[in-house]
Amino acid sequence: MRLLVTGVAGMLGRDLVSAAEGSGHDVIGLSRADLDVTDSDAALDAIVAAAPDVVVNCAAWTDVDGAEDAPEAAHAVNGYGAGNVAAAALRAGAWTIQISTDYVFDGAKREPYVESDPVGPQSVYGSSKLEGERRVAARAPGRHTIVRTSWLFGAHGPCFPATILRVGRERDELTVVDDQVGCPTFTGHLARALVELASAAPPAGVVHAAGAGSCSWYDLAREVVACADLRCEVKPGTTADLGRPAPRPAYSVLGTERGDVAPRLPSWREGLADYMSLQVGAG
Repeated sequence: MRLLVTGVAGMLGRDLVSAAEGSGHDVIGLSRADLDVTDSDAALDAIVAAAPDVVVNCAAWTDVDGAEDAPEAAHAVNGYGAGNVAAAALRAGAWTIQISTDYVFDGAKREPYVESDPVGPQSVYGSSKLEGERRVAARAPGRHTIVRTSWLFGAHGPCFPATILRVGRERDELTVVDDQVGCPTFTGHLARALVELASAAPPAGVVHAAGAGSCSWYDLAREVVACADLRCEVKPGTTADLGRPAPRPAYSVLGTERGDVAPRLPSWREGLADYMSLQVGAG
């Protein structure tokens, strides 16, 4: 399989390239410096010239709070950019795999969201990612898979566990919100699942793929501190106390009604254990 990955400088992009190369696939990785996905002509030229079988679009605006202050920029990358990649992939005869997010949901449910549940993003970031889903579906009809995932963390970029490790070594105590619940997802696990998805016959439409199980940010922080054997006390707090610019869904656990085709990932605890082993190795 010839795989083209956009956004290779990010956590997921880097792990995806590594996983694909490790499986013996021919991989082309494009960073933002190589391809600005908001430039439709550049996307068309680069993707058609590469002649891939599958394109995985990992290029994204991921600054959730920053998107509130720069909605046009967020929509340009996550919305228009995703559509540009899908249109170029279709012209090249390739399948598009678009990475999306749990933030397309409003968080009002108290049982896992499945693919057919109504969407209702509450933030600019969530709205921009939903726009991307819709543009991909419109620009590559019948030739795309939208993979919604959540709470990504990995070894190759800033992420929540990395922040907790740093702060936990600096402070005696820290407060973390316990009123947001989701599915922490290790990029190393998701990357391998995406390679398997791409190398088979990818399912059309939307699938959910996230770390198995669920927890709050508070629960995850406590697990990080325990795994690192830090003496920092983790206390529960509320989202309202933080006063962050962008609203977050209170509950965004992802389930699936497409169990026959949706990737199954290990539990978030296994993902965290794998992440922590890489941190020990790096140290």
